Amino acid sequence: MTAANPGTVEQYLEALRAALQGADPALVQDALYDAEEHLRAEMTQRPDEPEAAVLERIVSSYGAPAEVADAYRTNEVRVQAALRTPPPQPMRGGSLGRFFGVYSDPRAYLCLLYMLLSIVTGVLYFTFASVGASLSAGLAILIIGVPFFLLFVGIARVIALAEGRIVESMLGTRMPRRPVHPGAQGSWGQRILEMLKDPRTWGTLLYLFLMMPLGIFYFTFAVTGIAVSTALFVAPIFVLFHHAGFVQIDGVVQSPHPALLPLISILGIVLLTVTMHLARGIGYLHGQLAKSLLVRAPRSED
Repeated sequence: MTAANPGTVEQYLEALRAALQGADPALVQDALYDAEEHLRAEMTQRPDEPEAAVLERIVSSYGAPAEVADAYRTNEVRVQAALRTPPPQPMRGGSLGRFFGVYSDPRAYLCLLYMLLSIVTGVLYFTFASVGASLSAGLAILIIGVPFFLLFVGIARVIALAEGRIVESMLGTRMPRRPVHPGAQGSWGQRILEMLKDPRTWGTLLYLFLMMPLGIFYFTFAVTGIAVSTALFVAPIFVLFHHAGFVQIDGVVQSPHPALLPLISILGIVLLTVTMHLARGIGYLHGQLAKSLLVRAPRSED
């Protein structure tokens, strides 16, 4: 059989993977899942017919690997164009305009929001991973240990898929919209062995463990940056209102020279702008980390 006319599901998937060479790994994972899900479902409905004959009829309607790859590439361009956040409005003023132009970039706000939410998701992910890994190791000597481990890894992959949707929507990094297909069902031992051999199993668990320290850092950075910059911007205004008699502040207020008050407010604005830029950069880096640990890299063989 040629690559255009594969004789088995595995050959079709390998040809599709080769046709998608160079595409985003998340796109490759989605395309392989859809193809394998469709092909194996059709094979199950015709168990008495030769696999090659059934596959030939399926390919005639579903499409050859090269055709399917082209369709996915074309559709991906349209979907990404529809999901892409509006570009920031260009600002005049050269470098200074680009520096303050971050306030017109929706991605910067989404990255900052992700950093604030990561303290919650990080604690939840770390708790699930640590408890699940501990119980899996403790129950390994019992019969119930095998199905528990499979359940734990399965739930971890569901969490990873959900986290991928959050990362894509907030950080802008393309993540899978389908899980990795489990393939032909084998025995319990084979399934355990495949999970242990799959680098994505360990990458997912590592990501869940890393999210707590990362979440603490992200949350601390975001809150500190916002709080300090806001305080620097607002404090001089309160001092001026206090001296004018509009605001009552208990205790003795020792303010710097009045000429320095505007500079302190300007420093607060600059610090907040730097925080927005750093949040956008950290969001990009975290998206790349999530892609490297949660997405199965395309390979010539599984």
